[in-house]
Amino acid sequence: MEYRRLGRSGIKVSALSYGSWVTFSNQVDTRLAQKMLKIAYDQGVNFFDNAEAYANGMSETIMGQALRRLGFRRDSYLVSSKVFFGSVEGPGPLQRGLHRKHVLEACHQALERLQVDYLDLYFCHRPDPETPILETVRAMHDLITQGKVLYWGTSEWSAREIEEAYQVADEWRLIGPTMEQPQYNLFVRERMESEYASLFRNHSLGTTIWSPLASGILTGKYNQGIPAGSRLSLDRMSWLKDRLVDKEGQRRLEKTARLTQLAADAGISMTHLALAWCLKNPHVSTVILGASRPEQLSDNLEAIQALDKLDDRMMRSIDGILND
Repeated sequence: MEYRRLGRSGIKVSALSYGSWVTFSNQVDTRLAQKMLKIAYDQGVNFFDNAEAYANGMSETIMGQALRRLGFRRDSYLVSSKVFFGSVEGPGPLQRGLHRKHVLEACHQALERLQVDYLDLYFCHRPDPETPILETVRAMHDLITQGKVLYWGTSEWSAREIEEAYQVADEWRLIGPTMEQPQYNLFVRERMESEYASLFRNHSLGTTIWSPLASGILTGKYNQGIPAGSRLSLDRMSWLKDRLVDKEGQRRLEKTARLTQLAADAGISMTHLALAWCLKNPHVSTVILGASRPEQLSDNLEAIQALDKLDDRMMRSIDGILND
């Protein structure tokens, strides 16, 4: 496994990590989660991603139970949570957002569900236009000084919003964000490659990217339709399934088919090409995997071996297909 610094921090995070969005509780129970986490950990993964909103808190509960049973040394792995959406159905005004009360309450609830004494990483899951940024930054700062959080960051914030957080932190001598968790894959590139350029240059912002396989589209398994038992075959994922039938969805499937052939010619799988491509970006601290089956996770973890295949010529060929 390769390890990369998380922004300016001294933390070394595994280049490939494992997250629970969509899968835990919906497809993965505690017993299976235990098996999956062990596979990842044994292959050098040291970061497990979660959030209060995933399965209304059940995702964190399952991960906490699995980690407790596995008995990993607490100093050998990182675990995260995210705050904004709340962990209950139809949250009230005090149960969501980035105001001080919810930031603190959500942290305490995540600690209980994950069965840990502190969170290594704590993300503001979305920006909150109704809460002053100073209030949010100060709440995160206080959690860090209290020892309940080690590093805080953002998820799906604009460059302007993140820059404002840095400015407020500097002005008030508070601890600013260390990392951002954006979507990044072959089809979603603008934010990581253009919008955040000044943040990487001026603040060495760390990133824990999600959806590197575009919800499975970039595995190539949807090239010939939607297989039974796949993520898009689930009723609750109908919103994503609908995206495949619109014009943009069809264009992405066509490009995925061409990329799949390119990968085959290079002697690697489409999945490995997509994951390794993300890792080629030096501003990517870690790529979060979202596998729902042990064999799927084991295969995903082998993608790091495909990095050498993505030389300059291969990267130009990929861009040629994407820009066509």
